[in-house]
Amino acid sequence: MKKCHMLLCKNKHNLLKTFRVMKIATIFLIFCGLTLSAKNTKAQKSDMTLKVENATILDIFRQIEESSNYGFFFKNDELDLDKRYSLEVKNASIEDVLSILLAQTGYSYQIVGENVVVTREKNGLPMLQEQNSRVSGTVTDEFGDPIPGVTVTIKGSTIGTITDVNGKFELSNVPEEAVLVFSFVGMNTVERAVEDNLINVVMTEAVIGLDEVVAIGYGSMKKADVTSSVSTVKADDFVKGSVKDVGQLIQGKVAGLTITTASGDPTSNSEIRLRGNTTLYGTSSNPLVLIDGVPGDFNSVAPEDIESVDVLKDGSAAAIYGTRGTNGVIIITTKRASGFYDAKVDYTGYVSTQQISNKLDVLTASDYRRQIEDGIRDESDDLGASTDWLDEITRTPVSHVHNLTIRGGDVKTNYLASVNYNNTEGIFIKSNKETFTVRTDINHSMFEDLLKLNIGIISRNIQYNTTGDGFGFNGYTYRQAVIYNPTAPVKLENWDWYENVGAFNYDNPVARIKESRGENKDQWSRINGNIIFSPTDGLKFKALLSYSKYNQTRGYYETKNHISTKRSGLNGYASNGAVESIDRLVELTGEYQKGFNRHHFSLLGGYSYSDNDWRDFFMTNQDFPTDQFGYNNIDLGKGIEEQGTSSGIASSRNKTNLIGFFSRVTYSFRNKYLFMGSLRYEAASQLWGTDDPWGLFPSASFGWRISKEAFMKNFGFINDLKLRAGYGVTGTQPSSSFLGVATLGYTGQVYMNGKWIQTIGPTRNENPYLRWEEKKETNFGIDFAFFNHRINGNIDYYNRDIDGLLWNYAVPVPPNLVGSTTANVGVMTNKGLEVLLNAVPVKVNNLEWKSTISFSTNKNKLKSLSNELYQTDRDYFTTGGTGEPIQTYTHRVDIGGPIGNFYGFKVVDVDEEGKWIYEDADGNLINYDDFERSEENKQLLGNGLPNYFASFNNTIRYKNFDLSVTMRGAFEFQILNFERMYLENTKTTQYNRLKSAYDKVFGKVVLSDEVDLEYNSYYIEDGDFWKIDNITLGYSFPLIESSVFKSFRIFASSLNTMTITGYKGIDPEVSFSGLAPGNDYRDKYPTTRTFTLGVNVSF
Repeated sequence: MKKCHMLLCKNKHNLLKTFRVMKIATIFLIFCGLTLSAKNTKAQKSDMTLKVENATILDIFRQIEESSNYGFFFKNDELDLDKRYSLEVKNASIEDVLSILLAQTGYSYQIVGENVVVTREKNGLPMLQEQNSRVSGTVTDEFGDPIPGVTVTIKGSTIGTITDVNGKFELSNVPEEAVLVFSFVGMNTVERAVEDNLINVVMTEAVIGLDEVVAIGYGSMKKADVTSSVSTVKADDFVKGSVKDVGQLIQGKVAGLTITTASGDPTSNSEIRLRGNTTLYGTSSNPLVLIDGVPGDFNSVAPEDIESVDVLKDGSAAAIYGTRGTNGVIIITTKRASGFYDAKVDYTGYVSTQQISNKLDVLTASDYRRQIEDGIRDESDDLGASTDWLDEITRTPVSHVHNLTIRGGDVKTNYLASVNYNNTEGIFIKSNKETFTVRTDINHSMFEDLLKLNIGIISRNIQYNTTGDGFGFNGYTYRQAVIYNPTAPVKLENWDWYENVGAFNYDNPVARIKESRGENKDQWSRINGNIIFSPTDGLKFKALLSYSKYNQTRGYYETKNHISTKRSGLNGYASNGAVESIDRLVELTGEYQKGFNRHHFSLLGGYSYSDNDWRDFFMTNQDFPTDQFGYNNIDLGKGIEEQGTSSGIASSRNKTNLIGFFSRVTYSFRNKYLFMGSLRYEAASQLWGTDDPWGLFPSASFGWRISKEAFMKNFGFINDLKLRAGYGVTGTQPSSSFLGVATLGYTGQVYMNGKWIQTIGPTRNENPYLRWEEKKETNFGIDFAFFNHRINGNIDYYNRDIDGLLWNYAVPVPPNLVGSTTANVGVMTNKGLEVLLNAVPVKVNNLEWKSTISFSTNKNKLKSLSNELYQTDRDYFTTGGTGEPIQTYTHRVDIGGPIGNFYGFKVVDVDEEGKWIYEDADGNLINYDDFERSEENKQLLGNGLPNYFASFNNTIRYKNFDLSVTMRGAFEFQILNFERMYLENTKTTQYNRLKSAYDKVFGKVVLSDEVDLEYNSYYIEDGDFWKIDNITLGYSFPLIESSVFKSFRIFASSLNTMTITGYKGIDPEVSFSGLAPGNDYRDKYPTTRTFTLGVNVSF
């Protein structure tokens, strides 16, 4: 024990000292190896050497207690305390010692924790002298190969033998009713009753962890047989506490899967990226999310209802999903009905509160008045009040979640019903989200399992407030709380709101919230059914049908007292909208599996059809006679009747469908050589009118379990070692319909004969060669398990080539109808390495520590964006924006370069007056007044995409306590700090500033108030961070048999607990998605820190 603790402390200091990802993994692996090779602590305490002669059983029990942590319980009247025994064992486990000792007595035992309960057997031990016989046989593996060295013993005795080189054994003096025990390292123990003199036994491999079943496309497979890159996260390993969606459950749990929480808004979703960006112009870079096999999203089901999440990462795994699988596939399996005979009730409930993770350090009213005294500010800046504007619009929120699940039935018919209520308050006033979800799952089996039926229903209702004409909190309001004068009052003496109407983008944040009302309601329901027909062993036909409907209503109103009236004369503004979306899915599959001799194969074929029907309506109006009706009587506004206003009506409808045929074959020989191949042939309506709307998406992957080779027999510490290689092709659908055909549309209005008349004209050129964006991915991997699976993990290297990237190109008119055409021209690559390491460093008696380390890299490059037909006018394109008043782009993507590069002016110093000194493109130093602010002088300033991601997750269980700690980080990337860029400039005295605006720049002088606001390298910061993300401490109460509870656990949790970073902004975890990653914008909902108290109860 001491040695183990010393090793742990030593490595902990090394981790804190180095804090480098690869070093963490190396030290951790060495530590685990040393710990395990020296045997675990339990073995050190439990393995014992005893030699006693002519001693009573009580004396022997006492010696065992002195040599271990075990204590004995027995009834005096059941044991012969005077009889004496002799015993000699060396380095034996407690089980071996007891088996040898009690074999002489006719007693039996049971180990309960650290207690050994000894009782008298009803019939005693069969006398070995009676009806003895000779038994022989052969022991083979599942392929018929003999296994030498198998231990064969008579259960309850010390009599035994081992098999020879041909797997044969012979044992004498075997009682008639005896049971033989066959045991061998790495194989499942077999017990066989003696019914004949010849006993042949087949032993199977003990694949701890590898028998785990993981979800793959249209089915499941043993983890040991998987040849693609697939990761699984079970419910026990989820992030604990109050999470906003499924994404946060698995944050930091899957190497290569980047889940970012860049906003504290309860209505926002986690951002997801798997192995980098895959498109410039396509639909999305988000993975396909399947809920029990049906497409959905992270809000489709309550986090408390999820059993496991499987991630199909590479092309060979995802190709069977065709165009939907380009960005990877996340398969969510919900908790299902099972064969409980008695109803089981589970309840989870928790209450939580939040705080802003980090506040900006802006000037206070006292700071303003001190600056007035020092002559830095004019006296007119003091408006007489002392207001903390951020405090005025925030609160201490209290949120609560309740989840009740009931399941029961029998092996033929079983059911599950769950109800989830989630009421989340945000840190800002009028920032709420209320969700009510009901789910049922019913299974029925008939005709002796020949036919199985499943029906699943999910219904979700969400209500939430908005503080702008959109779908959540308006981040512009937060910006106002930061920049508003802290000496300004919230209200004037006449109770009107204080407003500086003449100032640009300068609003009272409290008034913006109080004088507006936004309410959105979302309702989504889905019903799906599965019919499985199994006419014979190994053959299965399945039909999946799903229908879902989504409805949203939204309304927003700004009163006559809103700043929009005072500044723009809107006199009340309202918007009202509705959305209806219907999704249908039909999938038919047939699968046949067969195993014979040393071969096993499966064949899958299927058909898939899905469609979506989307309709929306949106209307805005202004100039209302009263605020009484809000947005409900939107027709009362006069703005819709007037030209030149922002009022208007819009509606649209779009129908899309997708049809596909797919197949898959798997084959294994001796469970050693593995193969999987798939093919999907698919067409989508978005390519209607093109020459070839169909796409063919093949894949193939291979696996070799080296650990099963004969030459690996001497490496006893290796439990499993498998090499994998795979290749797959997937596609990306265009973002809009009819991109390949010429279209007409409304192009504007003309005034004729006293009327405004809509005009119709061409809106899109024809391009019959439009096709899918294709991703071709190669993946090489290795899976490993060492030291009885105490250390296991995988390593993957991938290369993604995306061909035919869509881009919009300028074309001449004529011969073209309009001046741009969308075409497949671009080529982009993504390469990366992923490492996942799981270990159980400590497992002793009541103490267990599990750890997981993950590490991933991603490098991308835009290789080309032009061909003979279509060319860009430059060898780069710009993206991102600073907003007003700087008004310039933030990022540039060069042909031959990566996505995410910041481009701007490079400053290297300040002069004695506090003005910038620049470095131009040629490396010359130029002062502020002489520098030419041209496109040619912009330089590469950094990149907003991290080169490395890492996580370190730990779970410790001690007796009834459990502690989990999740840590994660991102490294080698930069962030553009918008708040510093705008609020560290002293030229504009109207807005509040950061206190750092008065720090010396480059350690010399304060920035001059003659320097204009500008985007330059001074505001680009290193964004490296390491987060102690989730800490959860739980306690499970010990229960007595008469208790109504089956389990009772309480827990406390924190989320986004602490961040270690050099970044000066609120949180370095900013958005990494899109073409402008790393921008830390002014308009935001700051990230929050959450504290939770909860309970898990089962009845």
